[in-house]
Amino acid sequence: MKYTSEMIKGRGAVSNPQGRFETQQLEAFDDGWPRDDDEDREGRPSTIVTHEQAKTILTRNRSPDLPFHVSLNPYRGCEHGCIYCFARPTHSYLELSPGLDFETRLFAKVNAAELLRRELAAPGWQTEPIALGVNTDAYQPCEKKLGITRQLLEVLHECRQAVGIITKSAMIERDMDLLADMASQNLVATTITITTLDHDIARTLEPRAASPSRRLATIERLARAGIPVGVNVAPVIPFVTDQDLERIIQAAADAGASSAGYIILRLPWELNELFQQWLQAHLPDRAERVMNRIRDMRGGKEYDATFGSRMRGEGLWAELIAKRYAAIIAKTRLSERRTADFGRLDCSLFRRPTSVPAARQSENAGTPTQFDMF
Repeated sequence: MKYTSEMIKGRGAVSNPQGRFETQQLEAFDDGWPRDDDEDREGRPSTIVTHEQAKTILTRNRSPDLPFHVSLNPYRGCEHGCIYCFARPTHSYLELSPGLDFETRLFAKVNAAELLRRELAAPGWQTEPIALGVNTDAYQPCEKKLGITRQLLEVLHECRQAVGIITKSAMIERDMDLLADMASQNLVATTITITTLDHDIARTLEPRAASPSRRLATIERLARAGIPVGVNVAPVIPFVTDQDLERIIQAAADAGASSAGYIILRLPWELNELFQQWLQAHLPDRAERVMNRIRDMRGGKEYDATFGSRMRGEGLWAELIAKRYAAIIAKTRLSERRTADFGRLDCSLFRRPTSVPAARQSENAGTPTQFDMF
């Protein structure tokens, strides 16, 4: 499929300067933004969620850049509409656009908990920490109605299966009852991603994620409940969000975070054009400076997928960011998220599920999908 510029524009790009598109939210949720119910919604596409019977639910990666090998994603596509999302190009495999379709044409794996139960019961499953919500957010707005992530956590809780969760949503607070009990057994680590503390930038950069201040409040509430929580400053975007690196980590530490990490902006495949459209629409005065600095950190390219440097970049500017990160980590005495969160989880308590649903003829349970897009 060939994508035109109009097809790949996202909620945060030229086609939606206010950052909100849907005709109505599935259900009201306190994401820290003022309600915009009175705005003119004519012509704005609604979100369509297709129920999907998935064949497998656990995904394995071979990336040496990641602290986990197995991940679990209940949704394909993401309503948060973050213009920088590295998972956008995966929608092209569905013959859909990585832009607006990625945000409004979603797929919900409604049999996810059933599949997880079977895969954890399979003789070949050797327990190790599972990462939940890495590719697309497990707590995006449609989760409020569908509750698939809650069902998955119930299975993980029952099986005492170690899990790491990363999200931009305050909705994770809904599941603090399960998470607190798992935390008491060293079975869970949570991470809240905060990209910027500038609410104006956040509103267009990541239009349906919780506001920055709401995410800090979530860190505080998780920490108060005894649930280990870290902050991920991601992505760090030069001349857009990089100035907030120290402020975010300090604010997260003050809120009770125990670890912190960061990732430099990545622009694989169609995401490159999408992000540059966003720059031209919202920050035209610095668009070229931003892209020049990105090239400086990618060996002259706009994207480099080389293991070992793709998350942190290379060159002088990448080294300066790394030094700034090291300094604020030392000041706040936080752990480095990459080594701390998954490394402390206890896998010795795992027990196989006692109730296992029969496999359906169209499914192939127990064989994790091989996918290395991370």
